Amino acid sequence: MCEFLNKAILDNNVSNAKEGGFIDPNYNAELSELSYILNNSNKLITKLRSSYRDLTGIATLKILHNNILGYYIEVSSNHKITSDIFIHRQGLANSSRYTTNELKELENKILTARDAAINLEIKIFGALCSKIAEESEKIALAANALAKLDIRTAFAELAVRNKYVRPVIDDSKEFNILGGRHPVIEVNNKFIPNSIDLAGIHLITGPNMAGKSTFLRQNALIAILAHMGSFVPAESAHIGVIDKIFSRVGATDNIAAGYSTFMVEMIETAIIVNQATDRSLVILDEIGRGTGVYDGLSIAQAVIEHIHNVNKCRAIFATHYHELTKVSNYLDRIKCFCVKIKEWDGKVIFLHEVIEGIADESYGIHVAKLAGFPESILIRASEVFQDLAK
Repeated sequence: MCEFLNKAILDNNVSNAKEGGFIDPNYNAELSELSYILNNSNKLITKLRSSYRDLTGIATLKILHNNILGYYIEVSSNHKITSDIFIHRQGLANSSRYTTNELKELENKILTARDAAINLEIKIFGALCSKIAEESEKIALAANALAKLDIRTAFAELAVRNKYVRPVIDDSKEFNILGGRHPVIEVNNKFIPNSIDLAGIHLITGPNMAGKSTFLRQNALIAILAHMGSFVPAESAHIGVIDKIFSRVGATDNIAAGYSTFMVEMIETAIIVNQATDRSLVILDEIGRGTGVYDGLSIAQAVIEHIHNVNKCRAIFATHYHELTKVSNYLDRIKCFCVKIKEWDGKVIFLHEVIEGIADESYGIHVAKLAGFPESILIRASEVFQDLAK
């Protein structure tokens, strides 16, 4: 089939069959003739003119064209043509004009060759499609096999190039990843690996820009890769089968539907708490941030308690509400982690390392400084912060 199609179809950029120019003229004798006429009309006219000069002995005989007569033969009035094949069309003061059945036929071919070629190509294309349809089952099987080979070789190349490891997948509820990495970020950036041994809920606090969201995403991506049959970016990985992965990260709205960013956040969170099972993996980033502090904190705490007591799934929950860490005092499947930082010479250095513990500050003003806020705003923000912290 491939050989057959390669013989019939030219390499081309044609996007519509009505444009023509995609069937190889050598594939069909009639199309070859039409193509030759299209590309060599002047040569054919010149050849016919030479034969008529030889026939009549008139060296100055011409074949010309205008929009009224089309193609015609012209000789000066000094010459007379006596051959029966020439049909007189017009007499002028200094010349006479003729035509022949052969010239009429050639003119018709030249004028209709393009449309005829396109129509023929469309007809041939239809026949090719019918032939392909006859082999559709075999083609589908081959395409399916190639697709599987393609994804497996891609996985293999990725694993070798980026030093992935084979994960252990079983029926347990383990989620133990040693030295996990983000498969996209690590490609073009120096990346700090992080480990996780997730049996219940990991509650992660820490400053903005420290890597909480990256940590959430990388573990979800590792789980997805493992379930797809890929090796994973880690030193080792043991993952119990996951039925669904739920994600509530980022800030988006749906203005067309009348939904604010907070409403979208609440809808997505509602889907999670209503559908997650004890086999699910849930990642939640900053639940409750789109409303007042007390409202947001209350919702966030209630969501954690529900996931712990009702859904009983494996979950990673990142938050700036340090007050939430108190839930670890009465919920036994919650462990508190934070992202390690270092303060040095008046600067905050993000180490991008997740460790067990509780963060004591979010360093939002520091992030505002990194973003380029004017010094006056930063000073005033620090003053307000000190007043609120009293």
